Amino acid sequence: MAQVLIRSLHKMYDEVHAVKDVNLEIRDKEFLVLVGPSGCGKTTTLRMVAGLESITSGEVVIGNRVVNELPPMDRDIAMVFQNYALYPHMSVYDNMAFGLKMRKFDRAEIGKRVREAAEILGIEAYLKRKPRQLSGGQRQRVALGRAIVRHPQVFLFDEPLSNLDAKLRVQMRVELKKIHNRLSTTAIYVTHDQVEAMTLGDRVVVMKDGVVQQVGEPLELYNAPVNRFVAGFIGSPAMNFATVRVTDANGVMRADNAGFGIEVAPELAPRLLPYAGRDITMGIRPEDLRVANGSDPAGLCFDAVVEVVERLGSETLLDLQVGAQTMVAAVEPAVRAQHGDKLRLALRADRLHFFDMTSEAAV
Repeated sequence: MAQVLIRSLHKMYDEVHAVKDVNLEIRDKEFLVLVGPSGCGKTTTLRMVAGLESITSGEVVIGNRVVNELPPMDRDIAMVFQNYALYPHMSVYDNMAFGLKMRKFDRAEIGKRVREAAEILGIEAYLKRKPRQLSGGQRQRVALGRAIVRHPQVFLFDEPLSNLDAKLRVQMRVELKKIHNRLSTTAIYVTHDQVEAMTLGDRVVVMKDGVVQQVGEPLELYNAPVNRFVAGFIGSPAMNFATVRVTDANGVMRADNAGFGIEVAPELAPRLLPYAGRDITMGIRPEDLRVANGSDPAGLCFDAVVEVVERLGSETLLDLQVGAQTMVAAVEPAVRAQHGDKLRLALRADRLHFFDMTSEAAV
């Protein structure tokens, strides 16, 4: 177990600046997730920690050692890749034991470690099988087992669940969390799936264009995004955005555009005073919209036309036309709406988010 420090990390590929001044502290026993769209630098950052990519400038510290010049095998890390990378001619046991054999471990110690890992992963019955005789989920468990037997200071995961089907991904997310809770080993996990990031991470790092946008616990990112990118990336379905004009009407702050006019909650109003008479981006999450009833204040309601209805069982997603823009509302499954229906919606005033039009920073 070890703390990992990433200090002023940069990576250049000729003229391409892939990773820009990344500074992170991964705490001992923490499960940290790097998340972002393709090309944001998350995998490159992970590979520099692993020693699979050279560092242009900056420093990686694992435990109390600066590991910039150390080869991967000397960094006391274990990496699990997107593809399982199992030897097809070897049994499950031999795949898991291979790294230990190469390091000249005693046969009894190898057997002990492999069986311990197999028990943790629930694959004791498959130790004599070849990879071709296993399902995708079982192969991924073997890849995890190969990492676990090394007893590393740090686990590095590079999108290990992306090749699995949707149901198996959910199952393996739970298994990964259980394994981490049991082993209490520091872990850095890379994914492009924000649901995966939110469910697995003790803390989540959101990256864009090689730059860290925000670091925080999952609910912190969800409730208090620092900019429009984080707000739109975290949450499923994604946050709705609309350009509104801020006005001060006799002490009541309003946000208006051609589709609706909203009274801003008193606790949010002071933040918007500098924007009075100016345009700003308003954000509202689909789950903070609902079909209005007679008790909802008129200042928090607006009209919409249903474009598409997605019935998911536990909730219904409505794709809506609101003036010139589209929005998505996550409503109760009992709502019986269909294409072309006109609905009156209400929003939670305390759940509105506002972002500067130029900097896109949260107001």
